[in-house]
Amino acid sequence: MIHVLIVDDHPAVGAGTRAMIDQEEDMKATVLSDAEKVMAHLEENSYTIYLIDLYMPKINGVDLTKMILQVDPDAKILIYTGFDLVAHYNLLIEAGIAGFMSKTATQEQLITGIKCALREEVVIPLQLLKQLRRVNTGPSTSEGEEDLGDMTLSSKEQQILEEVAKGLTNKAIALNLSMSQRTIEHHLTKIFTKLGVSSRTEALLKAREYGLLSMQLMDT
Repeated sequence: MIHVLIVDDHPAVGAGTRAMIDQEEDMKATVLSDAEKVMAHLEENSYTIYLIDLYMPKINGVDLTKMILQVDPDAKILIYTGFDLVAHYNLLIEAGIAGFMSKTATQEQLITGIKCALREEVVIPLQLLKQLRRVNTGPSTSEGEEDLGDMTLSSKEQQILEEVAKGLTNKAIALNLSMSQRTIEHHLTKIFTKLGVSSRTEALLKAREYGLLSMQLMDT
């Protein structure tokens, strides 16, 4: 029997995922919504594989992964999330995860992903793979780890940042992306906040530091 532990602070997500897994004759899932209770739970229970949400209050998925691997070095852990993972890819790999699973995955994709991870095969959504193909994720740093919750850029923010790196004005970016200039300005404000900067120049410097620009733009 394959025992799966799902750790997700959204009860509906956890329940839905467990329902899909429990339909398999050789699988049984357990859900914990409080990441702080996981280690105590593992003192009396063992699991074949883990599905762990990346963004949770108090303990994030990266830290929890490290804690689990300290007591079970052979644990197979999949990060289970719906967020953009490009900015954190190296950090997650270095933490020791076995792969990634999207919360939008179908039952077939979920079960296949679990079985692939157990065979020590790489599990990675195609969308993330395509993003990694065009983004240089660069080595992770302790600063990157500290800023885990703030450094994630949405695909639209990533796109706008790359337009900024080309030297385009807000008006030109708006035309290229078929958006209003006010919308571009709003996204730029969010990008500045996430990166902890106050200007385009600082944003581009920080983006290069964290590998948030595509490889050709990193070299310009």
